[in-house]
Amino acid sequence: MISVKGILTNLMLLLVFTVSSQEVACSCCSENHKDFDFWLGSWSVTNADGSKAGTNTITKDQDNCILRENWVSATAGYTGASVNFYNLKTAQWEQLWIDNSGNHLKLKGNRVGNRMIMSSDEFKNEDGKLYVNRITWTLNDDGTVRQLWEVLHNEKAVNILFDGHYTPIK
Repeated sequence: MISVKGILTNLMLLLVFTVSSQEVACSCCSENHKDFDFWLGSWSVTNADGSKAGTNTITKDQDNCILRENWVSATAGYTGASVNFYNLKTAQWEQLWIDNSGNHLKLKGNRVGNRMIMSSDEFKNEDGKLYVNRITWTLNDDGTVRQLWEVLHNEKAVNILFDGHYTPIK
């Protein structure tokens, strides 16, 4: 038989648990942390010429603190992944991309309107000139996303490394 004291103890524990769980704030649920959410989902990606580029799956991990990318290229054997997060200290988004050939790319930037724009630090190319990688993800009105990877010299695009069109996989 359950005593009144036992019932009251259980009710108090339930009340304490409910109140404490409601007080726990989501550390990564600010509007800034949601700026790149338009990229979430499973995508079929095509090149600018309409040919298949690959598939990409973007998820949120670690209580919404990480946007994780998993890329599988239409070119057999090429894959890559990125970790993206909003850095509260610098008030910028950051991305670390690593592919299965060991290449990596570090980017940082912010959302401007319907675009997430991230750039690398300057790097010196074989020609001795300084360049910057800039990747822009644009949310289109129809829910698709364009990813444009440009190489800049003196703030002018001198090469396009990727121009992909993301269509949601349903």
